[in-house]
Amino acid sequence: MKKISIVTPCYNEEKNVQDAYFRVKQIFSRLEEYSYEHLFIDNDSSDLTVIILKEIAKKDKNVKLIINHRNFGVVRSMYYALLQTTGDSVVFLAADLQEPPELIPEFIQKWEEGYQVVKGIKTSSQEIFLMYFLRSVYYYLVRAISDIKITSHFTGFGLYDKQVIEILREINDPYPYFRGLIEELGFSSFNIEYQQQQRKKGKSSYNLYRYFDEAMLGITSHSRIPLRIATIIGLIMSFFSLIVAMGYLIAKLMFWQSFPLGNAPVVVGLFLLSSIQLFFIGIIGEYIGLIHLRMLKRPLVLERERINFDSDTKSENDRCN
Repeated sequence: MKKISIVTPCYNEEKNVQDAYFRVKQIFSRLEEYSYEHLFIDNDSSDLTVIILKEIAKKDKNVKLIINHRNFGVVRSMYYALLQTTGDSVVFLAADLQEPPELIPEFIQKWEEGYQVVKGIKTSSQEIFLMYFLRSVYYYLVRAISDIKITSHFTGFGLYDKQVIEILREINDPYPYFRGLIEELGFSSFNIEYQQQQRKKGKSSYNLYRYFDEAMLGITSHSRIPLRIATIIGLIMSFFSLIVAMGYLIAKLMFWQSFPLGNAPVVVGLFLLSSIQLFFIGIIGEYIGLIHLRMLKRPLVLERERINFDSDTKSENDRCN
């Protein structure tokens, strides 16, 4: 009997985790030829999420639970949870249920046909139109500048063969861009389209900063083009500034009395050059920050507790990766 692992990261999702558990359980009650484990990893929730999950895990040994010491962010927490699974394949499912768990049988079917990665792709969303539009623009830009082909509107929702997970275990990256890694590894994949639902319960912990952080992680992890653009624009602006300076000098020499230099060109030019410099200093800073983070080689997360892992349970002092 093949085993399917379901990974659900959560943070302050007390209104959703029970629904996520029941919907997954109902699905596997109809998939009798498969066994499953449902691994929840909690990022130190401040609500009743952990209490609810502990009650579920006490009654159902198919449910595993990892509780982090603090909120390490969804990027690190999700990746760490994937590495703790024991199934023949792994399905990533967010706790907010905006992605339909009912697609799991379709994922498994395509996996059985030989695809090592089955990706859920949003074709539309019930979220605010502006957010969906901005995501589309972001994916277009990333696809244009990345060294690899990034799949638009792929959030990580999907199924991954255990061979993919084994490769991920060998990658020592303390702040990985999971979606980019999946594309970079190049495993055979199949896309299944779906409509993203609107969050029905609770409030998302994602804010503008987290969206920006993940967006910059995607760009800096898989493209050097922004750095080269900075160099190219610097050369172009230097050449343009030289031409303007020569033009002003010639005009002043030819029309000394009637051609005032004025302060406006100096002020405008100064602000223009300063803004361009600040923008690209910020870009360079993002790259340096990512390099610094990866050189520190800190663990993805530190566990406070894990439940229902039986013999492979380790003490909290040992559990860091």
